[in-house]
Amino acid sequence: MTLRIRYQTLEFPKVDIHLRSLWDKQQFDDVDEAAEKVGVAPSSWAFSGVIWPSGHVLAHLMGDFPIAGKRILEVGCGLGLASLLLNTRKADITATDHNPAAGGFLAQNTQLNASATIPFIRAGWADTDSELGQFDLIIGSDLLYEPNHVELLCGFMHRHAKRDCEVIMVEGGRGYHNKFGEALEACGFSGSINRPQNTPYLTKPFTGYVLRYQRST
Repeated sequence: MTLRIRYQTLEFPKVDIHLRSLWDKQQFDDVDEAAEKVGVAPSSWAFSGVIWPSGHVLAHLMGDFPIAGKRILEVGCGLGLASLLLNTRKADITATDHNPAAGGFLAQNTQLNASATIPFIRAGWADTDSELGQFDLIIGSDLLYEPNHVELLCGFMHRHAKRDCEVIMVEGGRGYHNKFGEALEACGFSGSINRPQNTPYLTKPFTGYVLRYQRST
């Protein structure tokens, strides 16, 4: 099957982001079985190559979010829309995803936008030996698909969070937002969970939540 690709431009208040993505979630092209070897199921391979509403919400949140002096990590970046938006603001952004294909999409899209290279490190949430280091701000969208993801993701963020750190996550409405908030609180964070406001850029009403948590000394 020939891999179908979509090109589109997403408009933000201060910038346009040109995006190369898969045509839909039915596309598949795991070259040399690289994704399957690290545990990415064929049924979910395409998830990293399409735009999700929660990723769109996260990118809009990053349009004017304070970034000065912050080292930022996008977890489960997929197409890395938020990373691409932050890159236009000259942010110190690093992206990571379990699927190695995400790194290829990110590199192609930074070139498409004539932007600086965004560092990408492939890492799973259970990995304890990645080269990521620690960050001042950790962001992510639509990451919680299964009950065990709450503990895995929180542990991953905890390992890569500086003592003073913010977490901004957009949850896609799968019902794990409260449990994840409780897990962050157990790691010393405090914050809030709310519905996002003003999302006219989405074609349908958004049913998810925005989690904003912070830990400080």
